Amino acid sequence: MPNEVILIAAVTVDGFIARHNHEVTTWSKDLHLFKEQTLGHPVVMGSNTYDTLAAELEGREMIVVHRTDDPESILADIESDRCFIIGGGKTYARFAPHLTHLYITPHPIVFGNGVPLFDGGIPELNLSFQNMITIDKKDGIFQYQYKVLPS
Repeated sequence: MPNEVILIAAVTVDGFIARHNHEVTTWSKDLHLFKEQTLGHPVVMGSNTYDTLAAELEGREMIVVHRTDDPESILADIESDRCFIIGGGKTYARFAPHLTHLYITPHPIVFGNGVPLFDGGIPELNLSFQNMITIDKKDGIFQYQYKVLPS
C-alpha cells in the first residue's frame, strides 16, 4: 500500500472538475505539471475519466476503478510508495478517507454547475499547506499542495 495517496486535480473557482461526466478537459493549463508529477507512479481513475483520456498515460500504471471496487483493496494491491488519484468526482469521494495529500490547481473559470471535486459525501479533511507551484502567474494559476492531517 502506498505511503502517499495524492489527489491531483484542476478545478474551477466554483469547485468543479468538469461540465459533465464525459467532458474531455481542454481548459486545464497544468497538464505539463500533471505529467511531471505523475510520471513513474500509478494513477487511479474512474471509468468515466479513463474514457475521456485522449491517449494512454505513458510511463504510468493506469488503474481504472469501478463503483463496485473497494478503494482499500485497490490501494493494498499497489506496490509503489506513491500513487495519484486523478478523477473523477466520485472516485475522489470514494478515496477521500485514504488521501494523504491534495494537489489542487484552481483555474479562473466558473462553470455554475457540473461535476464537483468530491461527488458524494466525504469525511471532513483537515489540511496543512505545504507548497505552491506557479503554473501561469499572469493568469493567476497556481497549484496548491496540502498534506491531509490525521483526524
